[in-house]
Amino acid sequence: MSKLLLVEDDPSLQFTIQTALEEKGYAVEAVSTTGEAIERLSDQSFPIVISDIYIDERTGLDVLDAAKRKDPDCSVILMTGRGTMETVMAATRGGAFDYIAKPFELDVMIHAVERAEAARTSDAAEVEDEELPETDMIGSSPPMVAVYNTVAKVADTDATVIIEGETGTGKELVARMIHRNSRRHSQPFVAVDCASIAPSLLESELFGAMRGAFTGADRDRMGVFEAANRGTVFLDEIGDIELGFQLKLLRFLQEREIRPVGASRSREVDVRVVAATNRDLQRLVDEDKFREDLWFRLNVVRIVMPPLCERRSDIQLLVQFFLNKYNSRYHRSVKLIDSGLRALQNYTWPGNVRQLQHVIERLTILADRVDSETVRDALTAMESRDKPVETLAEAEEDQIRRVLNATGGNKSKAAQILGIERKTLYRKLERMKL
Repeated sequence: MSKLLLVEDDPSLQFTIQTALEEKGYAVEAVSTTGEAIERLSDQSFPIVISDIYIDERTGLDVLDAAKRKDPDCSVILMTGRGTMETVMAATRGGAFDYIAKPFELDVMIHAVERAEAARTSDAAEVEDEELPETDMIGSSPPMVAVYNTVAKVADTDATVIIEGETGTGKELVARMIHRNSRRHSQPFVAVDCASIAPSLLESELFGAMRGAFTGADRDRMGVFEAANRGTVFLDEIGDIELGFQLKLLRFLQEREIRPVGASRSREVDVRVVAATNRDLQRLVDEDKFREDLWFRLNVVRIVMPPLCERRSDIQLLVQFFLNKYNSRYHRSVKLIDSGLRALQNYTWPGNVRQLQHVIERLTILADRVDSETVRDALTAMESRDKPVETLAEAEEDQIRRVLNATGGNKSKAAQILGIERKTLYRKLERMKL
C-alpha cells in the first residue's frame, strides 16, 4: 500500500479520514496546515496527497504545486466544501487527480485513493499562469462539482458536447464556460435558439444563403457556422429541429462542410458544436422523432445539469450572488433574513435558477428585506403571472399527482378518488413516467 500525506485542518475529519485509510492498509501522515504540508513535501515525496482547498493563508492549490514539483507522478486529491468552476479548473490544469466535494461518504474517498494508486501517470498538465475569469456559475454542491469536473476535462478538446437539463438550469452558462476555457476562447461564441427559428429558415440561418436563393434573399448571407469559424456554436433546444433538417446537421457534424442555400459547392469551416436540450432525446429517438445517428453524433460528451431542487445547498450562495448583483445595479441595500432563506430553500423552483434570479431581482426592487413574507408574496405574484394555461392532459396529470400525494402513493385509493379503474390509473402513470 502507498504512503499518503493528508492535509486537513478539521481535527475530526482528519482523524476520520486517516483512520479509514489506515484500516485499508495505507500509511498516512496527517498535517493541519499548508506550511507543514509544503515542508514535508520539500523533504520527501508521497505517491498520493489528499488536501483540503481552503485551509489557511495558502490553499490546497499551493500543496498541489509543491507535490507536483517534488514528484510529477504524485496523485493529488483535492477536497472542499466551497467548490467553484475556477478552483476545479485550476486544480485540473495543475494536474490534480480528483476533486471531491464535501460532505462526502468515506467510500468515495477510499475509492478515489484506490484509483489514484492504480493509475499513477506522468501526463498531468502544467498549471497555466493566467488570470482566471470571474465566477459565472455559482454552486458547490456535489452535482455541480461533477459538472465542473466534466467541463474542466472536455473544455480544451474539440469534442462535441450535449448539455441536458430543465429550462433555467444554466445550460448556456456551461456552454460559455466550455468555450471560455478552450483553445478557441479568443474566437466567436455564437448561440442559436433552434426553437425560435422557423424550420424553413433554420438551414439558411446556420449554413447561409446566396442571393436569389429564395424570395427576399437580395444579397449573399453568411450563416452562423461560417460567422463563428474557429470558434464555438451553441445550438440551444436541439431537440426541436425537424427531422428533415436533422440529416443536414448530421452531415455537417461529420464533414464540417457547409453549403449555403442556393450555392453550387461546399466549403469547410472549423467550429466546435455544443448543443443543449430540455427534452429527453433518447425518448424522442424511441418515438422516431429524432434521428438515432444524430443523437449518437451529438452525445460524445454528455453533461446533465441538475435542477435546483436537487442542489438546495447552493440556494444560499445563489441568493447572495443575485442580491449583490441587483443591489449594485439598482443602488439598493436589501438584506437576506433567515426566514426568507428558509422559504427560498423550501420552494420547489420549477423554473430553476432562472426563476430564482427573477424572484431575487423582484425582491431587490420592491422589498426592504428578503424574509418569509416578502418571499411568499413574490412567489405568489410570479406564479399567477407566469403560469401558462394548462392543456386538458396537463390538468389531468396535475390532478393525479395531487391525489397520489394526498393518499401517500396508495394507487388503489387514488383510483377510487379519481373515479377510474386501477388499471387505467396504471396506464396513465406509465404515460406520465411515474
